[in-house]
Amino acid sequence: MSAPRLDEPWLARHVWPRFSRVLESKELYLANHSLGRPPDRAADDLRAAIDAWYRDMDGAWKLWTEGRERFRELAAKLVSAPRRDSIIPKTSAGQGLRAVLNALPGKPRVLATDAEFDSLDFILRVYRDKGRIDLKVAPFESFRFEPCDLVVLSTVAFRTGKIFPGLEETIRASHSRGAKVLLDVYHHAGVLPLELAALDADFAVGGSYKYPRGGPGACWLYVHPRHHGLRTLDTGWFAKKDPFAYERPEPPQFAPGGDAWLESTPPVLAPFQALAGLEITLELGVPRIRDHNLAQKAVLKSLLPVQGEGEDHGAFVTLRHARAKVLAAELEKNGIKTDARGEYLRLCPDFLNRNEDLAAAAAVLSRLIKGDAA
Repeated sequence: MSAPRLDEPWLARHVWPRFSRVLESKELYLANHSLGRPPDRAADDLRAAIDAWYRDMDGAWKLWTEGRERFRELAAKLVSAPRRDSIIPKTSAGQGLRAVLNALPGKPRVLATDAEFDSLDFILRVYRDKGRIDLKVAPFESFRFEPCDLVVLSTVAFRTGKIFPGLEETIRASHSRGAKVLLDVYHHAGVLPLELAALDADFAVGGSYKYPRGGPGACWLYVHPRHHGLRTLDTGWFAKKDPFAYERPEPPQFAPGGDAWLESTPPVLAPFQALAGLEITLELGVPRIRDHNLAQKAVLKSLLPVQGEGEDHGAFVTLRHARAKVLAAELEKNGIKTDARGEYLRLCPDFLNRNEDLAAAAAVLSRLIKGDAA
């Protein structure tokens, strides 16, 4: 299936029928930057994985392993990773960060931005307080490299949607000073073109909760092939050379390549819930998804005093308001799902939203803003 561009008539024929279950809802959903809406097939894929358990018992591991490897393959394509085994399945972005921190020697110096999401920020602060790392936090908007061992930064800020400026230059500067770079691409992968190999990033964390429509628990850590030989304490028997041989050589023998970064017994259903969403995202093509999203953001900008509609921002727009959380709650009472982070009300359309939906939501929000100002 291919489309020259994602217009509503084409989407109505070819895409929306594949989301019939979520589109039955009367709620106008503009929180696509948060929990992505799943395709119908996700339930079938999960059922197949569970049916194999009932039918085959431990024989289901064959299907489960195939599902995991398919997940790694699709995620690698999504972010242009050089190899499938550079994608290490994780249950959260934070789990990926911990694996990297626990692979660095000594007490690493970490430089992060002030725009990191809580899933990473909280871990970094706890590691600091436990004396495991030295931590410095630099402004996202005016980030400057300082001597460190690891730079942690989001490519898109979760509150404002702003794209990190000068990413390539920052990575090059970090490498020239001997530092490694870990990118949080959760608000990037699936809605903005991303080429991790070309960026030469050392590590990245992401997942399917948001734009790839795979729900919670289907996350991953990207490890550049040059770091496949780095050993982390966050390991387990699936990182062994032959986990089902049950041998115990000394010293422990690790699997080849990126498989040495695998961990303990994996949550086998998580990859299956993510497969359909990843396939649809790759099928439609991230550049086309991005173009469609930019057009939708422009519609919202024409109707509301929002920010972040341009190409220097990610997939959502924001309305800055002192009572953003109250506005989100009032919108929900009116059947419109958004969310707020601090003083930023976030609205994110996607290819399941019609322009008339955006106009309807804008009309309600405009009325609420006027009422709040009265």
